[in-house]
Amino acid sequence: MAAHKREDFSINSILGPNTSVNGDIESGGFTRVDGSLRGNLHAKGRIVVGEKARIKGSITGTAITVGGVVYGNILAGERLIVLSTGLVLGDIITRRIEADEGCLIHGRIRVCRSDEQWNQAVTEYQDAQGVRSALSGFSFRSDKSHG
Repeated sequence: MAAHKREDFSINSILGPNTSVNGDIESGGFTRVDGSLRGNLHAKGRIVVGEKARIKGSITGTAITVGGVVYGNILAGERLIVLSTGLVLGDIITRRIEADEGCLIHGRIRVCRSDEQWNQAVTEYQDAQGVRSALSGFSFRSDKSHG
């Protein structure tokens, strides 16, 4: 298990201050964001969202610490910490959560105590995302030219 923990830090990805990225990021290890990301962030390790960071997209990682703004859903396989400077506007699925006084969380929080609960919650989340993605390609405007 200790070797696995070391792997979490073997690949360090940093999005520095005054840096903006439009697009999804996939990281193999520890990831820190201090800039702006408009896209999803998926890391196989820990994620730190710095105080000045802004993310518009979903985040998936093992242990996630939020000190800035996240406008999107969070899946934290081990735990989520929202610091007093943190703002989360989205749903959260995690095994443990710690929220400092002064933080703001607006969304549903689901804390899973067992692997079975975790797997079910993640599957439901992924299914819902798949439906949203499939529906995004359809236009729901009424079109009278076909009728």
